[in-house]
Amino acid sequence: MRSKVDLSRLLGILRNLENMSEHPSDDPRHTHRYGAAGPTPIGPPAPSHQPGPMFGPPPPPGRHGAVATTQPRRHGPAIVVAAVLAGALAGTAGAASYAALTDDTTTTPSVTSLDTTPVKNTKKDATTGVEGVAAAVQPSTVQINVAGAQGAGNGTGIIISSDGQILTNNHVVETAADGAGSITVLFSDGSTADASIVGRDPITDVAVIQAHDVSGLKAATLGTSDGLDVGEEVVAIGSPFGLESTVTSGIISALNRPVTASSGTTSTSTVFPAIQTDAAINPGNSGGPLVNMQGQVIGINSAIRGSSSASGESGSIGLGFAIPIDLARTIADQLVSGETPTHARIGISVADAVESDQITTVGAQVEDVTDGSAGEQAGLENGDIITSVNDQRVTSANGLIALIRSYQPGDEVTLGYVRDGDTHETDVTLDSDEGELTS
Repeated sequence: MRSKVDLSRLLGILRNLENMSEHPSDDPRHTHRYGAAGPTPIGPPAPSHQPGPMFGPPPPPGRHGAVATTQPRRHGPAIVVAAVLAGALAGTAGAASYAALTDDTTTTPSVTSLDTTPVKNTKKDATTGVEGVAAAVQPSTVQINVAGAQGAGNGTGIIISSDGQILTNNHVVETAADGAGSITVLFSDGSTADASIVGRDPITDVAVIQAHDVSGLKAATLGTSDGLDVGEEVVAIGSPFGLESTVTSGIISALNRPVTASSGTTSTSTVFPAIQTDAAINPGNSGGPLVNMQGQVIGINSAIRGSSSASGESGSIGLGFAIPIDLARTIADQLVSGETPTHARIGISVADAVESDQITTVGAQVEDVTDGSAGEQAGLENGDIITSVNDQRVTSANGLIALIRSYQPGDEVTLGYVRDGDTHETDVTLDSDEGELTS
């Protein structure tokens, strides 16, 4: 508003000055707009009223009239007013722009997130990523609740047939193996069914149970554990601490990790060539699927290296271990067929080979060779230090046992070993333990 007032005043000044120029004989008070009015001067203008050099040369002698006094008044004020007017117009434009930004008489409506319409999530293709894997595999994953003379607990299982055969860990169901226990299966849709043990193998920690009076179940897709790579993304699904259908993800941290696991309810322990993962696995995940990003089961979650809680239960610290599915599938086939599971063996006894520091293990040292065994036929002797199986490094006795467990009786493998400081290789056709609980 102030810019409009200033412009009006300037226009008024301009009109007054024009009047002064066009009518020099008018009331001289127009020339004293900013001073007091006085009598009309007589004679030539006083020196103080002479136009200065800026208005041109002095008038010729004898001509002290209007020409000398009005010309400056016609042009001088016009130049000044033009400059002032230009500045005023510029100021007016600036003021107008400023007013457009700051005029507090203009009300701008406030915006709040609470007033907006909820934006629908833009989901990626649900058949890819962890979301897609979870959607594909959760219907094939169950919670297994077990009670027996030694106590009660829960684990996880993988549906492998539409009529209710479920693959899990032996240590999940062994408390019900005495015949006096009970097994209840909780499916992903919330329905339940009683179940019984089809077969179990303490050596590989694999078991199969049968859910009763069910049909039309979605069987999981079993992949292969052959050709896996460290760093591959994986998803684990299970019931940690009884929280069914829990999904976690991570990567494969290592392969053929020799893991010795025990259920804690019996004296039986097992050694298997584990897939190591940093996907969170906790008590209750046992028996559940470890899945690749194609939704294929590549392992059975079985053990963790954890930190103990106040209740005595271990929790995940990013060190989880799964039985390779190729090994689990072989054992499950035998169990479903009613056979006693068999395991490959060399027929030797071994211990850790330790460096002179008595800390670093460098292989599996042969302590005894069974007569007529595959080891004897391959020429192994007491004192030999086995360092590899088919070019996979062996650094301990359990490492050798775990690797041999990943093969089948009758498979041929190449052993690398050290004897008297020299390195050698020999081919071995693996024996079968005929179902005995031996290494």
